[in-house]
Amino acid sequence: MSSTDIRPFTIDVPQADLDDLADRLARTRLPRPAPGDDWDYGTPNHYLAAMVEQWRSFDWRAQEKRMNAVPNYLTEIDGQTIHFVHVPSAEPGATPLLLLHTYPGSFAEFLDMIGPLTDPVAHGGRAQDAFSVVVPSMPGFGFSTPVADRGWTMARVARTYDALMRRLGYDTYGAHGSDGGALVARELGLLDPPGFLGLHVLHLFSFPSGDPSEFERLEPSDHAGLEHMQWFRSVGGYNQMNGSRPQTVAVGLADSPVGQLAYNELFNSFGNGTSLVTEEQILTQVSLYWLTNTAATAVRYHFEEAHSGVEPRVSAARTGVQVFADDFQTIKVFAERDNSNVVHWSRHPRGGHFAALELPEVIAGDLRVFFGQPAPISAS
Repeated sequence: MSSTDIRPFTIDVPQADLDDLADRLARTRLPRPAPGDDWDYGTPNHYLAAMVEQWRSFDWRAQEKRMNAVPNYLTEIDGQTIHFVHVPSAEPGATPLLLLHTYPGSFAEFLDMIGPLTDPVAHGGRAQDAFSVVVPSMPGFGFSTPVADRGWTMARVARTYDALMRRLGYDTYGAHGSDGGALVARELGLLDPPGFLGLHVLHLFSFPSGDPSEFERLEPSDHAGLEHMQWFRSVGGYNQMNGSRPQTVAVGLADSPVGQLAYNELFNSFGNGTSLVTEEQILTQVSLYWLTNTAATAVRYHFEEAHSGVEPRVSAARTGVQVFADDFQTIKVFAERDNSNVVHWSRHPRGGHFAALELPEVIAGDLRVFFGQPAPISAS
């Protein structure tokens, strides 16, 4: 088997691993509750106790069936095993599209988007809006393991994904991403490989530079976005922990399923009480992390980025931004400073950080608009 082979893959977690998870959940020891047992101090006991009870009757095999209902594959790129889903559209001329997941999410975020994107006619859309989708697991997430070496930054992931698309026979493609996936999508824009059609993201992580003139151009909604940034910084301690001591925190996550559940509080808490992510969706994501033992490698990206030494660069790639009401609010003034070719901007009154899980049809609709728009012709 050559290093460029693509081989089919079936998700089939050993029953012994499921039995071990059940045993650990049965022996859960929660910490002493904080005063009030609310979200002020972090993940509260009442939430964990209720979720553990649901987890004990959770049907992982049903989730495996959902994941295996689409074609899964493995291949080797840059010394690393890469897991991905590949669903070509039957429609001629479909746009090839990378779907890039979040942290602490996974490729499974996009399962409900694949049908509407690849077969729009069956979902009330038009044939010309079809996409052929590729949904990779980032190295260190899910089944893209074990991680072969150090230095897996978002830029390296972007180069790996470009190689994957070429290996699949696509000489042109676009990318959509959220959270970590949005960072990878922007790195693809900076890489600007031949045939790259642009990036559609839920977040552009641009912040104030200190120039007073930037603040003079802010709109009223932007001030609410700044307040959201400040709130998230006050509760985002995992960024510092992952960025400085990822292996230390991973010990607790790898040894305690409820520790993993608590650390993945963003599914419930990111929107400060507004999350639309269901308990079943949360348990699917947390179970995937637990059963693949990928806590350590998933948290490592914060460390690698913090120690990369790379200087910020302006992206000239064609860019679309979709902002949801209860998510990180990308602020246009800052985003357009760092990204010189933002051609599409939409806002939505409902939805949060994990919108692919919450409102997949809304993202699919915005993708059709962005990639259906003709790219501007460059002046000669």
